[in-house]
Amino acid sequence: MFEINPTKYYKLKNEEIISLDGDVPLISNSSVNNGVMGFSDLKANNKGDSLTCSDTTLGAETMYYQEKDFIGYSHIQHLVPKFEPFNKKIASVIISACRVSTLNKYDYGNKFNREAMNNTEIKLPVLNGKINFSFIEKFITELEAERLAELEAYLMATGLRDYTLNDEEKVVLESFKANKIVLKEFKIGELFNINSYKKRFDANKVEILEIGNPYVVRTSLNNGIRGYINEDEQFLNDGNTISFGQDTATMFYQEKPYFTGDKIKIVKSKNDEFNKLNALFFISSMYKSFSSFAWGSSSFSVNIIENQIIEIPMKNNKPDFEIMNTFISAVQKLVIKDVVLYADRKISATKDIIGA
Repeated sequence: MFEINPTKYYKLKNEEIISLDGDVPLISNSSVNNGVMGFSDLKANNKGDSLTCSDTTLGAETMYYQEKDFIGYSHIQHLVPKFEPFNKKIASVIISACRVSTLNKYDYGNKFNREAMNNTEIKLPVLNGKINFSFIEKFITELEAERLAELEAYLMATGLRDYTLNDEEKVVLESFKANKIVLKEFKIGELFNINSYKKRFDANKVEILEIGNPYVVRTSLNNGIRGYINEDEQFLNDGNTISFGQDTATMFYQEKPYFTGDKIKIVKSKNDEFNKLNALFFISSMYKSFSSFAWGSSSFSVNIIENQIIEIPMKNNKPDFEIMNTFISAVQKLVIKDVVLYADRKISATKDIIGA
């Protein structure tokens, strides 16, 4: 279905490629943000309307649809379709099928490389022996409409339609934009304890359920939660912590106590003011700090994690939790505003399709 080759990339340092005013995506080994590390003002050297996937992963969890022409990166494969039609809707089904097909088939000694991609078999809907693209597009359109309707109901029920910034949030946002917020460098180990899990639960030996306690693994999807399991609760790790995948540098805030798979560290704050809001600020800073590492190239030891430098706001030479809370609250409102407006537009546009 695809011609698979390594992406074309510039043999330059990241800082020589990424530009604040750039608009050409740089697709890296990142497992978040559609693989986009940043944007560049250099010329794109790979065609869009195609797929990318890191060849250092355990499966297709870093496979993404790239709409625009882009700049490649080392260890990123470029999947160019050999068929027509091809678009974002069709790509989403193929990516989902690839992720299902590769689940639990690869490990860190047997990664999802180009040969594995070429040999991966997936299941797609067919009609008269050919891929039923018409059904796929209609199915995804109806699924989007259904999810948007659910989102609309959720926003109404939770009151998240209120995206108006208060005065304090406006001031903090403007201060960040004007570089008036003092950022201080801290070692992660100065602010957090890096703990091992209480017990490792093998994914092949537990029953994954729809209910129970969260089971956190190294996946970059679904907040790191593979599913839910019912095991001895004395082995639950503390909630209100950050789970850290040692091989993947995937980090997620875990609100509730949770079980873990292999190579997960529990990053627990030394300060009682740590919460869900400021956790998002810390995680963003951590992702930025670890972005200089090659994804999947090594396992991050406790020593490496503890000594990694992050930048956060300070007050009286200590982390300013209050300003982090306010900043994240403001960002969430800005995001929700975009989501609400997007949902309104999409729901209106899809009413005719679903017969509403």
